[in-house]
Amino acid sequence: MTYSGAVEVGGPADVHELADLMISKVAVGPMNNNAYLLRCRATDEQLLIDAAAEPHTLLALIGDSGIASVVTTHQHADHWGALAEVVADTGARTYAGRDDAEGIPVPTDVLVDDGDTIRVGRVELTARHLVGHTPGSIALVYDDPHGHAHVFTGDCLFPGGVGNTHDDPKAFASLLDDVETKIFGALSDETWVYPGHGNDTTLGAERPHLAEWRERGW
Repeated sequence: MTYSGAVEVGGPADVHELADLMISKVAVGPMNNNAYLLRCRATDEQLLIDAAAEPHTLLALIGDSGIASVVTTHQHADHWGALAEVVADTGARTYAGRDDAEGIPVPTDVLVDDGDTIRVGRVELTARHLVGHTPGSIALVYDDPHGHAHVFTGDCLFPGGVGNTHDDPKAFASLLDDVETKIFGALSDETWVYPGHGNDTTLGAERPHLAEWRERGW
């Protein structure tokens, strides 16, 4: 089956099979959050991005092999609603952006800064600190050596625009600047974008609209 990234709460996961990494996307909770399970194909080690809600759904997705790590993309409660239960069940290490960790009620084992590397087995993810949606939001970039990059953007980039900055012009400018510089400026149009809610996109689909986003202010 071809991966589309279109998932629904209560429905099955969609699986993106890459040469070195398996990415399983599932939608959970009342705000239709996306959670992503990453599995290194060489070692079978697993990492979860955003234990958002429905711990039973996430633990079923994780399966008997467990997870080594959970990364929380930012401090908003809809992205860590199942974190306590998932960590209690799996013993996973917790990661979050340094400037958001205090807003997450589950202790953060590893504080993440811009450019830090997070590993899942033999696969390396690079954290990019994006300021505006929250002070410490992070995106995770997987630069696939066999193809194009893949980026997990939390609530910082969606199809059609950047994340909500609550009508704060300064926060909006900060977020768009960071997204333009650290995501669009560093990665190719083929880069696949996995957001915190809704459908996936590519940088190529969104790049032509950057000036339009800046002009409209959201």
